[in-house]
Amino acid sequence: MEQNKLREETLIASADTDDLKRVFQDRKRTNILNNLEQQTLSFLVTRIPSYISSNILTFLGTVGSVLVLVGFVLANYIDRSYLLIGIFGLALNWFGDSLDGRIAYYRNIPRKWYGFSLDIIMDWVSTVMIGLGYMVYAKNKYELIAFVFVVLYGWAMIISQLRYKITDVYTIDSGLVGPTEIRIILALIFVLEVVFGGLIGYFAGMICITLFFINILDTRKLLKLGDIRDAIERNAKKKAA
Repeated sequence: MEQNKLREETLIASADTDDLKRVFQDRKRTNILNNLEQQTLSFLVTRIPSYISSNILTFLGTVGSVLVLVGFVLANYIDRSYLLIGIFGLALNWFGDSLDGRIAYYRNIPRKWYGFSLDIIMDWVSTVMIGLGYMVYAKNKYELIAFVFVVLYGWAMIISQLRYKITDVYTIDSGLVGPTEIRIILALIFVLEVVFGGLIGYFAGMICITLFFINILDTRKLLKLGDIRDAIERNAKKKAA
């Protein structure tokens, strides 16, 4: 109870400073497609058959990532048009990943920490599979980009978990870009690669560079937030003494 109260006091006390307002600017979903996405999910959540559980949706989301991997493998060994399988895979991944938790709350059977833990683990598994798929498809030096992408995406996931630990506010977006936008960008890259060929390495490199700078900025925000939290806890201890 004391820890939760302290976190609440942290948010209230720090909200008076301009610096922390900037740090907390993404405490809600901030991705550019947020409104359209939420409307779509609100429509879907009431129409999911009762026999489809949250775990099944999580499984479907993971299957979507497997399809992306399969698309890369088939594109490498047969024809690059098989990359289009990855678009369906990304859509299925979005469907399962976005609805698994929401359906549980809609049905009033949430398992907050179980769902949170499972979601993070499966997100990481999905990221690794997509990176592995690209590594199979990529040629020569571009194979390294797959490793860099997985590392950078893992870094972003760590940032989100630490931010949650410090603030009790969970956010998965970096400004206007969230997982949904990343899926759409990947789908567009697949289409361009099928049509023109030989472009995916450049796009993958651009994504990694962008992720790197986003992670640097988010890390600075996180450290600043941690510093503010430390200062508030020290002041709280002094008052208590």
